[in-house]
Amino acid sequence: MLGTAFPAARLLLVEQPFPWGSEGLRTSRFDRTTALAVEARGRAGGVRVQAIRRVGRGAHRARRRWALVDTRDDTRMLRWGTFTDDAELLELPLDGSLGEADPGPLYLVCTHGKHDPCCALRGRPVTAALAAIRPRQVWQASHLGGCRFAPTVLVLPLGLMYGRVPPSATSELVAAAEADEMIGTLLRGRIGMPPAAQAALAFAHEQLALPRSRDVSLVSTTTLDGTTVRVRVDSRHGQRDVTVTRERVDATGLTCAAPGPGSFVAHRPVAIEPVRDV
Repeated sequence: MLGTAFPAARLLLVEQPFPWGSEGLRTSRFDRTTALAVEARGRAGGVRVQAIRRVGRGAHRARRRWALVDTRDDTRMLRWGTFTDDAELLELPLDGSLGEADPGPLYLVCTHGKHDPCCALRGRPVTAALAAIRPRQVWQASHLGGCRFAPTVLVLPLGLMYGRVPPSATSELVAAAEADEMIGTLLRGRIGMPPAAQAALAFAHEQLALPRSRDVSLVSTTTLDGTTVRVRVDSRHGQRDVTVTRERVDATGLTCAAPGPGSFVAHRPVAIEPVRDV
């Protein structure tokens, strides 16, 4: 699963309690023209737009919530606000200057069944298990990517994306998130980073026995050839170079929506060594 988190480091979460179509916010009861414009604003500013809703189908409220999230280490933040009319989001500053600060963690679980039935089938039990522990911090989310890894959980503002999370692991996941730590066996990667860097960081955390998300940081990535990437990371143990190989893998039945033949690119960390030239 390593290296499969999406590349955006910033998000705009938009509460939309009604059912979502296959394209999420733009195919819900949210005004489609406005949704397209909000998404275009987000893309221009490097912000990914996600529809969210509370666990269960409560009554629709006139005022809904939005959240702006930045998962980058130097600017990490989570801020909440409210809106009534969809078009209000077209005027929302995307720099985090508005809204009430929330330290998190926040748990988004992909339950977007109209995009892929596996997400709803496998995501809802995990949502219920998390809500039983931290009910105010859990939201269902539209498509987070990587349906073959359902159920997917995104922890914010840490930016850690997990896959194939069983309901039995939710207590461990919450404990790790609240300690600013990661669970390597379930990790897909950290959003906002290239796939090879995601894989390298996870490998470095494990090999250096540094579980906290801030313990290891990305320095650079260098493509050596068509199948190999060198990722330089930094930690309190000094800088390390992690070698990551890329391999295209043929497979069938990757998702419920695509049961036929397909393929994916696997990122495999194969070595880590101290940097000698710094």
